[in-house]
Formats: sequence, C-alpha cells, structure tokens
Amino acid sequence: MDDGTRTAESLAAWLGDLHFTGLTEDRATARIVDAVAGWGAAHGWRVYRRAPSVFPLPPPLKGHSVLDVACARPAPEQPIAVEVDRLDRQRTVDKLLAEAAAGRLAIWVRWGAGPFRPPPLPVHLVTREAARVKGQWHTVAGLPAPRHSTAVENAAEATAEAAELPWQQ
Repeated sequence: MDDGTRTAESLAAWLGDLHFTGLTEDRATARIVDAVAGWGAAHGWRVYRRAPSVFPLPPPLKGHSVLDVACARPAPEQPIAVEVDRLDRQRTVDKLLAEAAAGRLAIWVRWGAGPFRPPPLPVHLVTREAARVKGQWHTVAGLPAPRHSTAVENAAEATAEAAELPWQQ
C-alpha cells in the first residue's frame, strides 16, 4: 500500500469518529475542516488553513486559489493538500490535480448524502456521509441496526400459544 492510500485511509478513520447534528451546510463544512486540521496536528505536522494553492483563480480574478487545509510533513514525505466539499465540483478536481502535479499528496474530502464519484488518480477520495433533515445536516453512522430480539436456540421455545384477547369497545 502506498503512502497516499495509507494517508487517505488514516484521514477516513479520523473522520469516521466525527459526529455532528443540526448544522447548516457552512457550519458542517467548517466542522469537517477543523477535524482535518486536528488530524494533521495529531500527526505532528505543520497545519495551514486556507493555504495558497498553485492553481490560479478564474478570470477576472487575479492570483491563486487557496486550499482548505495543507499539511507540511518531514522529508521524504510529500506535503498534503486537502479540499473539503459537499458538491462534486470540477474546479476542485482541477485544483487537486494541479497540487498533485506540483508534488503534493492531494486528498478530496467529500461529505453529504452521496453518491461520491471518484476523482481521477492521483487524487485520493475520503468521504463522510451526512444527511439533511429539515435543512440541518447530521452525520450518518455506519453502524448496523440494533438487534431487537435474540435468536432462539431451542425451536420448542419458539412455539407460542395463541390466546384470544378480550374485546373492548
């Protein structure tokens, strides 16, 4: 397994522990950006929010775009460029491809209800499912439904007697 895959899996596991409820889209995105920054800091990397990107701004704007989070890691590891989006935006893909071409490990964190179309390599995709209820976002647990009854080990115990219930009006 390469460093990019390992790093993306590490971030996915970190975000799997992230839970929120009742947030607007902007606040949910900010919470995820905070979690990505926390993940980088927990690894001891230098973390930069709104870091300069190599990707230019669209005309008529001048200058370069920014990344949601960038992490500087000790050599020989690549720096990390992370974008966080709910929507599938081609501009984000183009930005991350430019970051990868500049020697950075590019990770796209997509969140929401999905489906999440995988970006072209070498961009790595990390997802965090969330659902919107009454205009507010909450994370979706990947846990199975709870068991409401236990399996009956003895078939004889599974036999129930029918009884007529009294009629009430």
